[in-house]
Amino acid sequence: MNDLDDHIKSIMSKSLPEPKIKSVGSLVSELNAQGSESQSAKPFMNHGDLAAVKLQLKSSSVSFSEVEKRETAVSRWSRAGILAAKVGKGFSKNEKALRLALSYWLEAIDPRHRYGYNLQFYYIKWLHSESRQPFFYWLDIGEGKEVNLESCPRIKLLKQCIKYLGTTEREAYEVIVEDGKFMYKLSKTVIDTTDGPKDTKGIFVLSPSMVLYIGTKQKGKFQHSSFLAGGATISAGRVVIRDGILEAVWPHNGHYRPTEENFDAFMSFLEQHNVDINKIKCRY
Repeated sequence: MNDLDDHIKSIMSKSLPEPKIKSVGSLVSELNAQGSESQSAKPFMNHGDLAAVKLQLKSSSVSFSEVEKRETAVSRWSRAGILAAKVGKGFSKNEKALRLALSYWLEAIDPRHRYGYNLQFYYIKWLHSESRQPFFYWLDIGEGKEVNLESCPRIKLLKQCIKYLGTTEREAYEVIVEDGKFMYKLSKTVIDTTDGPKDTKGIFVLSPSMVLYIGTKQKGKFQHSSFLAGGATISAGRVVIRDGILEAVWPHNGHYRPTEENFDAFMSFLEQHNVDINKIKCRY
């Protein structure tokens, strides 16, 4: 499969008419009418799932309205690109802020925040289908509810949900630098990303407000998008910190895909906090 972001950008470069959209009221009514039927027909659905999809249909500004006539794959990508621009906050604070990569914005708008990498396989399946149903309606309740892809089995799709931190939860991951040592602001605990299993990976994001957050990556559970709940970042990547001392940093990150400029912004942040960047192993 070709890189999804490149595919999106290629298609979006074409000039396309805005698709005709109509109210989702009919879909919500249908959802209410089919609620009990959906429960028995789909073993992975429960009342919470139905409520989440109803909420998505009623209140989301992203793409949960029915298209009046069948869209082509090109027009869907075009509309997706426009709507994806609404995902993530922070641009008003810093013009260098990064949104989620286009292939991960589905994760941010999904009520359950299923892993964006997994969702994209089902999105492509929906994209090339003839269904007129909105994506998440199609996936969880509609015509695609029984689709089970070899590239990402549905049980894996349902199991891997990314934790998105709320404001209070996020505070526990906020980091400060005192006397050259990295520590959590609330607990004053000195950070050590090497204290754990061999494959432990320390990850970071720098918010548009220039606040640093650090945690441990858990694939399919806790990733870069977790810290700011899918919001925009200045920089993001991996770090190695031993007994509070930053030893290595690199901007490897699929969710945000930072540029060299974003990496430089993080290095400037470190210098401003009196961190000797000459002693840090940097990989870009």
